[in-house]
Amino acid sequence: MLRIAVQSKGRLYEETMNMLSEADIKINPSKRKLLIQSPNFPVEILFLRDDDIPQSVASGIADIGIVGENEFVEKNQKADIVKRLGFSKCRLSIAIPNNINYEDSSWLSGNKIATSYPRILQEFLDKEGVKDCEIHVITGSVEVSPSIGLADGIFDIVSSGSTLVTNRLKEVEVVMQSEALLIASPSLDEDKQATLDELLFRIESVRNAQDKKYVMMNLPKDKIDMMVSALPGIKSPTILPLADSKWCSVHAVIGEDSFWEIISVLKEIGAEDILILPIEVMIP
Repeated sequence: MLRIAVQSKGRLYEETMNMLSEADIKINPSKRKLLIQSPNFPVEILFLRDDDIPQSVASGIADIGIVGENEFVEKNQKADIVKRLGFSKCRLSIAIPNNINYEDSSWLSGNKIATSYPRILQEFLDKEGVKDCEIHVITGSVEVSPSIGLADGIFDIVSSGSTLVTNRLKEVEVVMQSEALLIASPSLDEDKQATLDELLFRIESVRNAQDKKYVMMNLPKDKIDMMVSALPGIKSPTILPLADSKWCSVHAVIGEDSFWEIISVLKEIGAEDILILPIEVMIP
């Protein structure tokens, strides 16, 4: 049984549970239980605070964990990064009141910065050669610190930036980018490693299907070469014969980033009866 440490609430919790659901790993969360076993896959979920996950994996309480890169770097625990998961993206930034002029990191000298990430902030200050910035460690609503006189600026997570705007703050230094990581204990046994490999296979299959559509269309046979040229970067599409010998049926996978442009080109070439389907899983 593979034990996975997962954040107990918030955005990372929701996106993690969505990922597991898409990988057909059933979990029935309960507010009264911190440890829940999946009924259809050999894993159990341990719900923890996000800042407790790195240590739980490093100490062997959990075998693997899904945690924000910001927390993993801050806690500096001995665990392996197995996979970057591509969701819960944010950044760690320094922000100061809107009415203060900021030219470079030298402004930080002699000022107090409130943060929940003192280790990462200190590394940045050392790199920039800032000697006398006071770090004030705080948990909770860091962004209110300047307005109540607790600090001159903050160092905190930024996603959309709306919280900064609400508190009349501006972002002046982006120190690091962050996303969800899958981390693992360096001492997994053979059975647990096999379960982890199967989990990674399912996750990768779900991610392969993201932002892609399955397209079926009827096309004149003499337009096949033009159709292939209109599908950049795709492997050879499936081409099936129709009762009318002058036509064929074409099946292909198209990325959403250029989807409508490609469909327009295909229509101009002569494609008809275009059917578009979502893809849930695509096995690599």
